[in-house]
Amino acid sequence: MNKELAKKIDHTLLKPETQKEKIDQICDEAADYEFASVCINPYWVSYCYEKLRDTPVKVCTVIGFPLGATTSAVKAFETKDAIENGAEEVDMVINVGALKDGDRKTVKDDIQAVVNEAKGKALIKVIIETSLLSNDEKVLACEIAKEAGADFVKTSTGFSGGGATVEDVELMRKTVGSDIGVKASGGVRDGKATNDMIEAGATRIGASAGVSIVTGGVGKEAY
Repeated sequence: MNKELAKKIDHTLLKPETQKEKIDQICDEAADYEFASVCINPYWVSYCYEKLRDTPVKVCTVIGFPLGATTSAVKAFETKDAIENGAEEVDMVINVGALKDGDRKTVKDDIQAVVNEAKGKALIKVIIETSLLSNDEKVLACEIAKEAGADFVKTSTGFSGGGATVEDVELMRKTVGSDIGVKASGGVRDGKATNDMIEAGATRIGASAGVSIVTGGVGKEAY
């Protein structure tokens, strides 16, 4: 098992039909393999926090997920609620439509609303949804996230028809520099893809196939 690689993986389960048995499974796996976090929907935050409180594994959740089209006030409330329930990392989706309109202020204010709730309490990752953006829009989204005080930029939700690519990770890393993290998420299913993303500049990987990745297996997503 590759323990150093495991520390870079958010063990992820975000399907809407997820039941407690699968949540128990990913928490147990995360503790056994010492993944960076479990990334789950907000409903499961308090449950996972209790299961993982005596382990080094963080609880990560998603905000404004998967569309990013809720209001900033709703995203801020979601963030506050998640942190109160035990979340130590939050992955928020930007307002994609506003970004594509070139409305820099709305996008920044939206991210800032989450940053204001989470800064000093939880790590903030900003999902820019690369599959819906041009390269210029990807650069703009990363610049805005960095300006707003995010800790990471993240490629994808995995719900919009495309996931992480090496090219996108390279572009994101070039844009944000070395100051903040880059998370590659969506379609990363084996060790080779994971290592390619890390070589391109990713410092965190979001994957549901975390066990397969760190044990050298090759296969489809686990959940």
